Amino acid sequence: MASNAYYKTLYGREFVPGQGLPTISTDLDSVRTYQFEVHFFGLPASVTNVQDLTLAAKKITGLEFSNEAIPVNRVNDKVFYPGRNTPGDLLVTFDNLYLRETAADLWKYFKSIYDPITGQMTPGAQPGGVAGETFKADKVEIVMLDNTMTPHSTIELYGVYPTKWAAAEFNYSTNDFHTLDVTFKYDFMNMYNYSNP
Repeated sequence: MASNAYYKTLYGREFVPGQGLPTISTDLDSVRTYQFEVHFFGLPASVTNVQDLTLAAKKITGLEFSNEAIPVNRVNDKVFYPGRNTPGDLLVTFDNLYLRETAADLWKYFKSIYDPITGQMTPGAQPGGVAGETFKADKVEIVMLDNTMTPHSTIELYGVYPTKWAAAEFNYSTNDFHTLDVTFKYDFMNMYNYSNP
């Protein structure tokens, strides 16, 4: 016996011309662009006047944490124990929205790590910088939203700093927004769901 299609049985369009628009289901749609948000907390003071920053992002990859297995060899057995943890490389594709000065803020953030003009490494942090300052952001949150735009889960990254800044191709033949790819390193990661923290 064939099963009924979910869309057909529960979300069939009952459209009468002249009496409004048909209802389109979003219940089974994948999470689309802008149904997540990226928040930066505790950015270095040299980067931006607003140390807590929210930016529009088109794509996020590299949210991962791996554990290196340590092999232990016995006479007839081989077993494993957990070893060093290694975080991934966070790659975020940002919309280059000029009104929000996304490119400028992210470039200042990158220059706070390495200034390509002067050759200085982390000029605002110890050693040689201001005591108590750090080149790492306190926390980055990736907040995931459901189809009603209500937050349902969050990934938190701690000790974040940029390692690469790359502008996308400038091409007038396409109709897409210009984007920036920025790669970040992070030290620790946590994830929680609002309904089951």
